[in-house]
Amino acid sequence: MTRDKVLAAALRLADTHGLAWLSMRKLAAELGVEAMSLYNHVASKSDLLDGMASRVFELIELPDPALPWPDRIRALGVGAHNTFSAYPVVVGALASDQANPRSIGALRLIDALLGALLDAGLDERAAAQRYRSLLGLLFGLVLSDSMTAAGDRPERDAPIADWFGRIATADALPSLHRVLPALLDQNCAPDVEQEIEFFIAGVRSVARTRRKQAGRGKQR
Repeated sequence: MTRDKVLAAALRLADTHGLAWLSMRKLAAELGVEAMSLYNHVASKSDLLDGMASRVFELIELPDPALPWPDRIRALGVGAHNTFSAYPVVVGALASDQANPRSIGALRLIDALLGALLDAGLDERAAAQRYRSLLGLLFGLVLSDSMTAAGDRPERDAPIADWFGRIATADALPSLHRVLPALLDQNCAPDVEQEIEFFIAGVRSVARTRRKQAGRGKQR
């Protein structure tokens, strides 16, 4: 028995049954051991969740640091999205602050992202803001996709599309009326690569503004 084996089993069970279902007792039963023996490898349920988050972060391949910063952000963004999409239950735990990645391997991903943002010309505060923005984007895409894929929605007296169709008229809500068919189309979903390009464009804009402000400061 190893910590890696415990975390792998926990990820598998959480993916199948959900995070709320997971307990130390059920995990021990899956591994064929007594629950108390798990505490030789994880200190608590919180440590287990943090370990699961760390394991997911560590699966994301880091790009060559010699690449231009936009290429690094593209690689990290797409790689993180693909990995997070395989473990949406962990993304939910991260987004709700039930878990935090607490390993040096997981922190290397964060360091690589921040390094790319600093190389883009952002200062420390702007890099932190853009880092949180990118994580929020990726978490939102993954959680939205996982909810759509689940398909378990309660039955309603009338389909929500019918309600929107009646309420969002051209006169009352012209913009919503115009875009409604696309909004109701399940295939009209954000494209992660395109969203990352928008993000990179925003980083360039912030860095450009910062350089202009720095230039004005030197002229005074």
